[in-house]
Amino acid sequence: MSIALSLGNNLTTGGIFKPTAVNNTSVNNVTDFAGIAGGGTLVLLSTQTASASANISFTTGIDSTYDEYIFKFINIHLSSGTGIYFTFNLSTDGGSSYNVTKTSTFFRASHTEDDTATSFGYIASGDQAQGTGYQRLLAPLNTANDQSGSGTLHLFAPSSNTFVKHFIARTTAMQQDDLAFDMYVAGYANTTSAINAIDFKFESGNIDDGIIKMYGVVKS
Repeated sequence: MSIALSLGNNLTTGGIFKPTAVNNTSVNNVTDFAGIAGGGTLVLLSTQTASASANISFTTGIDSTYDEYIFKFINIHLSSGTGIYFTFNLSTDGGSSYNVTKTSTFFRASHTEDDTATSFGYIASGDQAQGTGYQRLLAPLNTANDQSGSGTLHLFAPSSNTFVKHFIARTTAMQQDDLAFDMYVAGYANTTSAINAIDFKFESGNIDDGIIKMYGVVKS
């Protein structure tokens, strides 16, 4: 059984909530909950699927509506090359250029399939110090059919005109040498201009396959 509350004049003296009517209208008839989404709710804004794509860009929907945007990339696969990193960059001009100054940090853990080697440590080649190039996200990939990488990138308050724009990423991949990589990337875009576009690509070669989803996090 499902019920719906008819609020109407439902406050007693003193402001105590008191439902005044109940009926048997099913919640199955509701088509949109967007207006009542609570703080922290994820709203899917866009989905893009790669197919031998040079890059995947999100050039609309990044604005002051949300204070946090989350990008989920799923089974990103390389089309050609060996040992190629998956990367991202940001834009302040709607995607006309992707060259925002960034300072970042990068560390990772790894473990081989045959259990012969493990590692954990800082990766200096993955960081930037006031660099404008693309930021590395996923460990170097190969084109083997079973190799791919997935992860999540958080971008905070991109529309702020006061503060720099922080980002945090956590990714995992089956790397070119048949080992598991667990990668942590964090940093900030050193600009007080609004970030309004983001671009993902491999350092060389196309994105053969994979899905990237962009979510907005509802303000509390």
